[in-house]
Amino acid sequence: MKRKILILANSDVGLYKFRKELLQELLNQEYEVYISLPYGEFVDDMTKLGCIFIDTPMQRRGTNPIQDFSLFRRYNKILKQIKPDVALSYTVKPNIYGGLACASKKVPCLANVTGLGTTIENEGLMQKLVLKLYHMGIKNARCVFFQNSSNEKFFRDKKIVTGKTELLPGSGVNLDNFEMTEYPENKEAVRFLFIGRIMRDKGVNELFEAAAAVKQKYTDAVFDVLGDYDEDYSEQVDRLSQEGVICYHGQQKDVRPFIKNCFAVVLPSYHEGMANVLLEGAASGRPVIASDIPGCRETFEEGVSGFGFAPKNSSDLADKLIKFIELPYDEKKRMGANGRRLVENKFDRNIIVDKYINEIKKILEEK
Repeated sequence: MKRKILILANSDVGLYKFRKELLQELLNQEYEVYISLPYGEFVDDMTKLGCIFIDTPMQRRGTNPIQDFSLFRRYNKILKQIKPDVALSYTVKPNIYGGLACASKKVPCLANVTGLGTTIENEGLMQKLVLKLYHMGIKNARCVFFQNSSNEKFFRDKKIVTGKTELLPGSGVNLDNFEMTEYPENKEAVRFLFIGRIMRDKGVNELFEAAAAVKQKYTDAVFDVLGDYDEDYSEQVDRLSQEGVICYHGQQKDVRPFIKNCFAVVLPSYHEGMANVLLEGAASGRPVIASDIPGCRETFEEGVSGFGFAPKNSSDLADKLIKFIELPYDEKKRMGANGRRLVENKFDRNIIVDKYINEIKKILEEK
């Protein structure tokens, strides 16, 4: 009889793009893999791999306690039906409500803190409530994985987690999927690439302001923007596109052609677990220009494979973009090659897959 693994997540995009290799390895080792999350365009890809999908609607960013309690009840029902041997949870709500449900049904759980999120980053009553819930949700987890040491320290200092923890190199990168690509030719205009949700906390306000400032000095600079809307920026994006400040391409299933065409990847985010888009850019041989925050600063070496800038500071971002433009072409290319080496040495996704498989085997051996 096959062992059952239940995966609780809030998005098909993150699970498929960043954890497909883990899903594949679990299936290769003949586990029965269930994925509980809201339906999205990548669900069919995961069912083709062999995963069994359980449609689990949720408000990713809402803080309605009634809706959140219904998610807890839904998880309880799923656990009762599936009776998994191990559950894996990712992101805030699956970690909290999935963790609580697993504890009530005595199902061993491995939680992954992919980032703190806006509610925890901003101090106040809501932060206290979420941290209390987080403590309750993950206190029985067999292991809590963190994607950067600052998040791990925060949870330790606040006594949210007191049991076993492991530090992972983010979600890692599939080095075969994101290969080192030829750097754009020198005669081409410098293209910057932003990949992320169109929302305040990804730093889009600072990106748009910096892009406008840079284009006053370097009119041929190009700012490609990829991602779906999490907040209503549609009018601003349309206006900036018409003015030629940015080139908006919407959500893209495959970002690799855009990375290949860019000179550097830019991310002005306010908070990250570990910025996958920066790792993917660096793996492809592209320099990184990013906020100097945990989850971004680990993805590059200052002045060697990228530049950091003060978070929430469009002026400093513009200065670093201009500094990059004015670098000699060979130096830009060299920075990209340095980034690839960094990812090869520290961020191979196989590291994460191996850690998960080992933890799952330990749990099953105990059972």
